[in-house]
This record gives sequence, C-alpha cells and structure tokens, in this order.
Amino acid sequence: MSTDPKAHSRERFSQYAQNYVTSTGHAKGSELDRLLEIAAPRADWLALDVATGGGHTALKFAPRVRRIIVTDYAPAMLDTARRFITQQGADNAAFVPADAENLPFAPSTFDLITCRIAPHHFPDVYRFVTEAARALKPGGMLLVQDLATPEDDRAARYIDSFERLRDPSHGRCYAEYEWNGMFLDAGLTVETAEHHRRSASLLEWAGHQGSSDYVIERLQVMLAQAPGAVKDWLNIRCAGRPDASFDHVYIIMAGRKPN
Repeated sequence: MSTDPKAHSRERFSQYAQNYVTSTGHAKGSELDRLLEIAAPRADWLALDVATGGGHTALKFAPRVRRIIVTDYAPAMLDTARRFITQQGADNAAFVPADAENLPFAPSTFDLITCRIAPHHFPDVYRFVTEAARALKPGGMLLVQDLATPEDDRAARYIDSFERLRDPSHGRCYAEYEWNGMFLDAGLTVETAEHHRRSASLLEWAGHQGSSDYVIERLQVMLAQAPGAVKDWLNIRCAGRPDASFDHVYIIMAGRKPN
C-alpha cells in the first residue's frame, strides 16, 4: 500500500469503484435535487464535476447544461463512471483524468464546478477550492457537498478517526466555519451553507469498503464509546448491535466568483 495520500486514495477507489455506482448514499438522496436547485443550471453552461466517483452528480447535471467535463484521479473510477453515465444516455459528457488540487484547465473556463462527497479525501482541500475559483468564469459557482463535522475540534477529530478506520484513504472533514473561511480566502462569495442528515446502517456502510470483522468490531466500539458531542452530532443508535446506525451529516456550500 502506498504511503502517498493521493496514490492511496486512487488504489482504494479503483478497488471499490463499482460499489460507488451502486451505493445508495451516492446515487440517491434529496441532496442531489437540492444541488440542482441551488445551481439553477442553464442550457448554455459548461460545467465541471471534480472527483466524480460513481458519476451521479455529473449525470444529474448533464441534461441541464451544454456540456459537462467529468474528472476523477482514479482511472478505474473514471472508467466506471464513464460506463455508467453513457449507459444512462448522456451524450454531452467528456471524461478527463484530473487531480482536484491541480486542475488541468485554463482560468475562467467553467460556469459551474461541482464536487460531491469527495473533498474529505483530498490532502489539501484549500488548494482544491483555489483551483476551482481559478477555473471558474466571473460569476461562476463552486458547489460542494461533503461530510461535515461539529465546531468542537475534539469531536471533529474523533469523527475523522471513525471514518478513517473504515476507509484509510479518508483525510479530514471540515466544519462550516472552516468551509466558509476557505471559500472567502479563495475569493468566493458564500451564497449557501446548509446541513443535511441521512441515516446510515453501520454494517452496510462498512461493507462498501470491504471492512473485516475486526474493523467492524472496532467501529462498533467507537460508536459505543463516543463522547457526548460525537453522539449528538452523529445521532448514534443501537451501538454494539447488528442494527447499529448513525447519521451522516453533510454540508452543502455554494460560492460565487465575483464578476
């Protein structure tokens, strides 16, 4: 296993690429409709979907824009997304391997850049935000959905440890105030910042990454022993039992590049 975070993520996502196409957490959820509502895409737009994963966000936006560029750092994941998106009949998508922190596009290219449930894998999320801001046209929008943490730093790092135990390529989640700071420092005006919750079965969630029985046992222990702030944030239920569950808490951030 590589010690380079990006290479590690590429290896993990290549191994489990098909799982992200079939994952209900990525394929479904009211957040996809909400992203569409916030962006209000137009038929003449050029859009970019960064770290597309299974391709669900790109597929959602494709019929509503002129063209969408679909990127991922993991070639196997991008190939899987290409098959999925083209099989659904989208004919205005182009697929480009790309590092989210070094986007291979000219400045002021895109009307909209989306990135959904991926930045927590990026080694340098602020670099991604600044790269997106560079690639946006004046008046363009960066629209991000990702796992969120509470402002309490100890609780936030506990949640990161929980996520990393299940998926070692997990980097770091951010609280709303941190996202606000990154957007503002990159020159983007924050227009939307909101949280969404979705229930997750521990066993199903762990299965998407092929977690061993030992890892699942440790995950159960982490849920059972979670500090109060973590229990409240994750809304932990039935810890230690086969029906253990918790909430994924997502943040949706929309920022616009000034004209």
